[in-house]
Amino acid sequence: MKNGFLRVGAVTPKLRVADIDYNADEIIASVNNADENCALLVFPELCVTGKTCGDLFRQRAFIDAAWEAMYRIADETSEKNVVFIIGLPAYIEGKLLDLAVVIRQGTVLGCNVKLTLSEEEARYFSPYEVSGSFYDEYFDDEISFGRPLYFCERDLFSFSAIFHEDVMAPISDDVDAALAGCHILAVLSSLETTIGSSEKTVQILTAQSRKLHAAYVYANCGIGESTTDHVFTGEDFIFENGRQLEKSRRFSDGTIYADIDLELLHGERMRDTSWRTDFANSTADADPDIVGFEMELPDDLALKRKVPKNPFIPEDKEELRSRCAQILDMQAMALITRMRHIRSEKLILGLSGGLDSTLAILVSAKALDILGLPKTNLRAVTMPCFGTTSRTKNNAITLAKALGARIDEISIKDSVLQHFKDIGHDPDNHNAVYENAQARERTQLLMDMGNDENGIVIGTGDLSELALGWATYNGDHMSMYAVNGSLPKTLIRHIVAFEAERVESSNPELSEVLKDILDTPVSPELLPPTEDGKISQKTEDLVGPYELHDFFLYYFFRLGFAPSKIYRLAKIAFAGEYDDATIYKWEENFLRRFIAQQFKRSCMPDGPKIGSVDLSPRGDLKLPSDASSKVFLDELKTVLES
Repeated sequence: MKNGFLRVGAVTPKLRVADIDYNADEIIASVNNADENCALLVFPELCVTGKTCGDLFRQRAFIDAAWEAMYRIADETSEKNVVFIIGLPAYIEGKLLDLAVVIRQGTVLGCNVKLTLSEEEARYFSPYEVSGSFYDEYFDDEISFGRPLYFCERDLFSFSAIFHEDVMAPISDDVDAALAGCHILAVLSSLETTIGSSEKTVQILTAQSRKLHAAYVYANCGIGESTTDHVFTGEDFIFENGRQLEKSRRFSDGTIYADIDLELLHGERMRDTSWRTDFANSTADADPDIVGFEMELPDDLALKRKVPKNPFIPEDKEELRSRCAQILDMQAMALITRMRHIRSEKLILGLSGGLDSTLAILVSAKALDILGLPKTNLRAVTMPCFGTTSRTKNNAITLAKALGARIDEISIKDSVLQHFKDIGHDPDNHNAVYENAQARERTQLLMDMGNDENGIVIGTGDLSELALGWATYNGDHMSMYAVNGSLPKTLIRHIVAFEAERVESSNPELSEVLKDILDTPVSPELLPPTEDGKISQKTEDLVGPYELHDFFLYYFFRLGFAPSKIYRLAKIAFAGEYDDATIYKWEENFLRRFIAQQFKRSCMPDGPKIGSVDLSPRGDLKLPSDASSKVFLDELKTVLES
């Protein structure tokens, strides 16, 4: 099971109510025709008989026929390397039970009993809350029943079989199963469809899978069930950690598949401190009935899984707009809190005409609007030097004026040249001294202006730059309050685009300059421009594409994935955009820089945590500045050997 990926499926088979032989044939066909790499296949509740059999469930011959059909299903699927779960009624110890029967290669691993019964179901079935086992002559073995949990003995593959109503109950079985270690909840459903019922199911599965850091494989009854009183649409779902991976079409039969990431689920539980607390305080059965099984799982799985290339950015456009608006509000309110605390009403920032300083000035202007203070309390400074182009300088000036802020243009060329003279540096030597002296001169100027006006110097650096250490130590690395510190470059681009669209009619000048800034290459502008006056120093040519680095950051730091797994996912996410060698090159670069540049993050200024990733030493990242990246680089090299 390479990288923790496991293929699972949910089936809504063709069905005829009470035609047990026909239903058994369809179940057998579904299992034997299943994807050869599928490890777990889930069928609906009572799929052997049909859910809508009514008083036929009171006929002993009918119930016995269903159990006999289960023998045939087990026998005729014995060559298939898959665990599958079917629903049927059965008499156990004098009670008629609604069962989820777990079958693997001709044997029954166990039977889970439905506990939460509707009024109609209670007419026929009994809830059986005592776990136990019974001897079955056909299999010549003891079969567990009640609420056993199933664990593949060599892997993270673990699951429990439960029912729709048991998930919806106030105290639900899936919580106990997850706390006992199950990563997958196989849900057998016979939910009749009414207006809004599907949406409710999606809401519950989204919330539960996120809360429990679990995967849900949900199989529902469909066409073929009786429509005397209800309609069944056969909607199946596969969820993972709050994300819907797959769903079936309404009024269809067949199988849906998804590749769930068990390492992700396990890692999320390890990182979730509330999860560990809940486990310790759990009221779940302290000694659950564990059923172990052996199973060969494929290592060469060609993933049936969409990998978003921008994990920090919502794929839904409306959700993205809402997220951008919320982020701007959070940044502005965080800044307001700091201003009130230190009794300052003035804001100072360096405005380069690039994305980061653009977002910072938008946030600053919004904060002043909320406080009812004049925009002239915002002082923007453009500080041209050797690499500044007319495009970025003019955009900075236009942007500040469109917002109503004060704008100063202060050339730092003479100051930097004097500094070179003082330390004996040749201005024609365009090394780190040449570049960093400019950044430090700008920071000194801003800090002095902040002291002079009793104002706060607003930091503009973003999360992506912090991850790579792409900042001059004690230069643009430093400020009095950093509003962008937990926002990746890829997301900042969308926030600025959102604001450009929002003000298009009310402030067209602002909208136009924001759009031009979005079209400008990202650059520190520390080296002289080209002969035709264009930017010569493009950041992404030097450190790599930010969309790749943000991808690496999310999966390496947020999810804790191994470098080889990140490389595998990146190849899927960026297929057709970057070749394998390019992805490898920049991931290797990311790993080196991320570990080596911790010393800059150890003394970074205050700033609000906005998203799920924060590199502040006072927040999510506790990393020694002297750590080695060798382990991670060596692990990445394994992809070259395989």
